[in-house]
Amino acid sequence: MEWTDEGIVLGVRRHGESSAIVELLTRGHGRHLGLVRGGAGSRMRPLLQPGNSVGVVWRARLDEHLGTYAIEGLKLRAATLLGSSHGVYGVTHLASIARLLPERDPHEEIFALLEHSLDDFEDIGSAAVHVIHFELAMLAELGFGLALENCAVTGETTDLIYVSPKSGGAVSRGAGEPWRDRLLRLPPFLRQGEVQGELTDEDLQDGFRLTGLFLLRHVLEPRGQVHSDARAGFINALTRQQAKAAISAP
Repeated sequence: MEWTDEGIVLGVRRHGESSAIVELLTRGHGRHLGLVRGGAGSRMRPLLQPGNSVGVVWRARLDEHLGTYAIEGLKLRAATLLGSSHGVYGVTHLASIARLLPERDPHEEIFALLEHSLDDFEDIGSAAVHVIHFELAMLAELGFGLALENCAVTGETTDLIYVSPKSGGAVSRGAGEPWRDRLLRLPPFLRQGEVQGELTDEDLQDGFRLTGLFLLRHVLEPRGQVHSDARAGFINALTRQQAKAAISAP
């Protein structure tokens, strides 16, 4: 058995004295593990860092075997990603939720979104938007997508500013006003077809509150899991950056 693909490193664990088992999210073969001989050595270690894009050849005697990877670097982002606290936490969190995908099941749109997110991760505000969009995409991929295109009450497609915490459906301003204290806020950058204005701190916090609720309820808790420490670390890094920017603003 043999195939060639592109992958993004999600994680690595040492195997024996010198080898490593590498977990990748590949474009055409999904989340897939393989043994890299010499993967624990100093030559391979910089290549096998979470967030890096690599080219791989996977070989095994039978399809169900772990198999071995031959790996070459394509885009080595890790040095940049791991150079900031939000980068460290962000890539760790993205990898943790990508692991919710079933093994060896292709998810090409998720792969493309993860790749795009990691390519635009230097600014913490942009990184936060990408993390929220990735969480929304993962909810949809796992069968728990939110219905944000039209109002769950009236069917309207405009002025959607709330989300029902029960159904995950959008609610228009008029329909939701009497129950606004019970509804989640839908930040402007998640409203489809709406011209985006300036991104605010409140928008990002509302986005994380929205995705966090449904990820926890529908995906993590049924698996006996909770949100990763990395997600909390990323949000804390964002909060600190926002506070620092507020202090330095004229």
